[in-house]
Formats: sequence, C-alpha cells, structure tokens
Amino acid sequence: MTVAVETGLWELDRTASTVAVRHRTMWGLVTVKGTFTAVTGQGEVKPDGTAVGTVTLDAATLDTGNAKRDTHLRSADFFDTDHHPEILFAVRGAERRDGGTVHVTGQLTVRGIARPLSFTARVTGADPGAVTLDAEFTVDREQFGMGWNQMGMMRGPATVAATLRFVRATA
Repeated sequence: MTVAVETGLWELDRTASTVAVRHRTMWGLVTVKGTFTAVTGQGEVKPDGTAVGTVTLDAATLDTGNAKRDTHLRSADFFDTDHHPEILFAVRGAERRDGGTVHVTGQLTVRGIARPLSFTARVTGADPGAVTLDAEFTVDREQFGMGWNQMGMMRGPATVAATLRFVRATA
C-alpha cells in the first residue's frame, strides 16, 4: 500500500478505533483481556511525511467484563485512576517504511511515569480522508509502578493491541 497521506491535521475516529490489553495471569493459565472504551487522539502529518501526535486513554474505562476486577485495576495497585486518570502516548515521530509499515517512536505515560516506547505499526487502510494503523506491542507494567503480584500470579509483560483510524481534521 503506497497511498500518500496528506500533510495537515488529523483526528482519531473514536468509533472506528480500539485499544485493547491482554495479560497472562494465574501462573500463565488464564489470559485476562480488556478494552479501553474512551480513546481520543490527534496528529499532524508534516511536509516531509513524518507525523507527530497524541493518543489518550481514559484509564478508568478499561473493561475486562468483570466489575470486581475492573474496580481493582482502577485502584492504586494498578492504574490509580483517582490520581492518574489518563494514559498518554505522545508520538514524537512516525515514519513510513517499506511494505506498508510505520516506525513509531514516542513516550508512554502511565500513572505519571513516562517511558520511551517504539514499535512498528501496519497501515491497513489509507485514502485521502482517512488512514488506519494496526499495532501490537508489549509493556512491562512494573516500569510504571504496577508491581502488584499476589502469590506470583502475574508475570511478564502485558500486550497492547491498537487499531487507530485517523480522519482529516475539520477546520
């Protein structure tokens, strides 16, 4: 796919975008899956073809399908949403590569702790008015102050999967 993405401002299409997380628990026997139901974002494609922007998640909207677990995930053991209501990924650079991929570099902030993050996204759709990216990457939750691990039940990184559709911003 070699459709050029026009320069200018773009905004996240909330209805066509998803950010989900999965993590193995219970000593690797169970995979907990959840989706953030409130995701916003915007970006700018610069004249040289690179892009910058932000994607923001409302941390309290993580839905795993289990109300008791979701309440625990909002607590100070995990996301501490009372003090840190947003998860922010600030895109410092996104560069188109061969084969319909985009190399993304930026800074992920969770619980007020910022860490560099880079990954490769795939362009899964592009036309003059919209571009869709799919990405999957891992995050070590302990790097963001989420070390809760009762009886060693939670090990390893969490996997984040995102489908983000950006549309041309209206003036």
